[in-house]
Amino acid sequence: MIRLVLFLFSGLLVGFEAYAQQQAVAKLVWKVNRIDLGTVLEEQGLQSVVFDYTLSQGSHFAIQEVVTDCGCTTVSYSKDSLEIGKSGKISVDFDPSSAAGFFSKLVLVRGNQGQVQDSLFIEGIALPYPANLERNYPVKLGFLGLRMKKVSMGDVFDNEPKVKYLEFFNYGSRALEKQGFHAKTPAYIQIQQVQDLVRSQERGLLKISYEAKQRPELGAVSDKIWINWGKEEEGKLELEVLADLFDYFSPISKEQLDDVPQLLMSQKIIQLGEISSNAVQRRSVTLTNLGKENLEIRKVQGNCPCLITEYPKSLLLPGEKMDLNLVFDPVGRKGIDQRNIYIFTNDPVNPVQLLVIKSRVD
Repeated sequence: MIRLVLFLFSGLLVGFEAYAQQQAVAKLVWKVNRIDLGTVLEEQGLQSVVFDYTLSQGSHFAIQEVVTDCGCTTVSYSKDSLEIGKSGKISVDFDPSSAAGFFSKLVLVRGNQGQVQDSLFIEGIALPYPANLERNYPVKLGFLGLRMKKVSMGDVFDNEPKVKYLEFFNYGSRALEKQGFHAKTPAYIQIQQVQDLVRSQERGLLKISYEAKQRPELGAVSDKIWINWGKEEEGKLELEVLADLFDYFSPISKEQLDDVPQLLMSQKIIQLGEISSNAVQRRSVTLTNLGKENLEIRKVQGNCPCLITEYPKSLLLPGEKMDLNLVFDPVGRKGIDQRNIYIFTNDPVNPVQLLVIKSRVD
């Protein structure tokens, strides 16, 4: 009798496993679930993107409903059912006239099998058409109108290129063609025109890519680049590109914290109090490597020519200390003053530390 019960029970388990395999939950594998449109001008009109997917498990799957969080997006998709391994796509159109500044639009996909409910996102920066051209593009660079005199790339890390879009207005009388655009830049900066054609009295975009890995430098840097349309040697326009360059360090585990290099500063704020503009100030800060690996002092950078920094070596062994000597010349300054010094190291947790010098100059 017991044998019969065990036999029947095992048969039920096999049956349940077979049924579960037949009823495998549908699963979609998306090529990407987030698309960045970059910077979009209102007058560019509808922006179209496509999300591709593959059915990795389940059968006879079909998209039942696609919901968006904004009337500014419209979608189209196939309602045919799919078998395992087959692919499909969802097309989404976004109207940039509905947004100003950064946007992130949600597209929710629901299938005929209730377990499927995937989220897709369209992101970017929308720029409305300006009501006052002179106010929005006050900087004139030849026939180009710009919002600012300099292009700031912001923080740029050496693990991947940083991309920024520069908006401009064509005040000139001729159209600016993409194929006629030329740029003279360092190897680590690339720039290209986005639109095929920017007519007279229209806006355009320049795409600037900065590859910090190709530049052995840290901290605040500046570069001059030249652009023009037509013959490469004629009518060059000068732009200044600013960037703050940083090393990228991969995240580390808690177990690694005691092993990696660690910079400790004896103080992070130096209060000089009231000082005379004729009296040069000298101070020192002790730097210590608390880690079990060598600490590299890669760069010490002040934010003013009035600062001088001196240190005897750029490598500290585990447990080693040294003094960072500082000289501050307040000549020509008056009132409350703050100077910043940035210390770049290979400490993966705090690769850049800030030392502040505060004073009141009489």
